[in-house]
Amino acid sequence: MDWSAIQVSEENNSFIYKGKLLFNKEYDEVLKFHSPGLAPVKDASGWYHISVKGIEVYKARYNRTFGYYFNRASVINNDSWFHIDDMGERLYDVNYAWTGNYQEHLCAVRDFNNQYFHIDLDGNPIYESKYRFVGDFKDGYACVKQLNGFYKHIDKLGNVLNDKTFLDLGVFHKNYATAKDKNGWFHIDKKGHELYKERYTMIEPFYNGFAVVDTFEKTKQIINEDGVKTLDV
Repeated sequence: MDWSAIQVSEENNSFIYKGKLLFNKEYDEVLKFHSPGLAPVKDASGWYHISVKGIEVYKARYNRTFGYYFNRASVINNDSWFHIDDMGERLYDVNYAWTGNYQEHLCAVRDFNNQYFHIDLDGNPIYESKYRFVGDFKDGYACVKQLNGFYKHIDKLGNVLNDKTFLDLGVFHKNYATAKDKNGWFHIDKKGHELYKERYTMIEPFYNGFAVVDTFEKTKQIINEDGVKTLDV
């Protein structure tokens, strides 16, 4: 059975395959299947994962389970978060206040001091720094909010990408990222250089060379990568 063709019902309590109820069973709640073909479900016993045959992968039950990414899933046991592998085995001994999903072989976590950082596939921190917040890695870089409140980009070794800091920051998309300074939002390149002088109240990442922006005059426009307005929308 192709797990990617299995759909979650509109009620979020069962699975549908080729228009028919799968496993002839309803749960309290379900989340969709992820590679390698496992899905989180909840019934009277708690949260756990099932295979494409509807069979539980392990005997343990959790307060919450989430989808698999890189064959690793976040689970909550009481107030402790950690990851399990696709056999249900715990990956590491450390408990966290929150764990994210693995992206590009790395994962964002928050410790019980409410500080964020990234761990590798074995659960080891990839750098010594701690942050007020970190985002997922995308195309080799992640946004982090430093303890001083300013944002930067880091690489997969934890090195800062450039010497620029911002009030807010987005991930890189097709070589450019959204950034905010005291005057508003704009786009930057990987050196942290602005692409144009204009500032906006809101911007989107470039989509094939164009981005939607909201101006301080409360209009909505489309600009190109040089910051030139092409359309009012």
